[in-house]
Amino acid sequence: MSAGTNGVVRLVMLGPPGAGKGTQAERFAKARGIPRVSTGDILREAVQAGTEMGRAAREVMDAGRLVGDEIMIGIVTERLSRPDTRAGFVLEGFPRTVAQAEALDAMLDDTAPLVVVDIEVAEDVLVKRLQIRRICGACGWTAPPGTKVCAKCGGALVQRTDDNEAVVRERLSVYARSTQSILDFYHRRNTFRSVDGDQTEGGVAADLSAAVASVLGGSR
Repeated sequence: MSAGTNGVVRLVMLGPPGAGKGTQAERFAKARGIPRVSTGDILREAVQAGTEMGRAAREVMDAGRLVGDEIMIGIVTERLSRPDTRAGFVLEGFPRTVAQAEALDAMLDDTAPLVVVDIEVAEDVLVKRLQIRRICGACGWTAPPGTKVCAKCGGALVQRTDDNEAVVRERLSVYARSTQSILDFYHRRNTFRSVDGDQTEGGVAADLSAAVASVLGGSR
């Protein structure tokens, strides 16, 4: 795949819980040799490192509140300023508000367009997926179906306490309400694409690559 004339690929992955955006983000990033920037990962990293934003985030989380736009924007700004993002990145979990989306636009120069891909999956399919999902009780890794132990640390796999049907449907409802403004924000851009997430992992990956290529032009 060609990213125009400079090879830079900047991708934002959107999709509801259970759509597989984390798996696809990691797969795409590895194939392109660019970092996968997961806000969950960099938030934990900032907290553990004790950075200014990390300390602020810890205070908020310790108080049982959600980390707000200012802190998340600060943490993402710092991460995207690192040298390894010069060739691009895959951003997962950010933006989640219009304010964050506007801040992301302000962070980026015009070296390459920002491609936004939404992975679409029907609610009933997501509910079934999440009910059988297993994660590592030690490191939190999400296991592919049929996996017996964690491939990262060898830990035992467990079901998340919030992966029962009632909670899952509520989470999906909250996601739909909270992200509609983000979808509206990006949908009118010619760099926005949707892909069908109700297929094999390889099928989604192929469609994702094709979607990105359709924005950036050409193939490799």
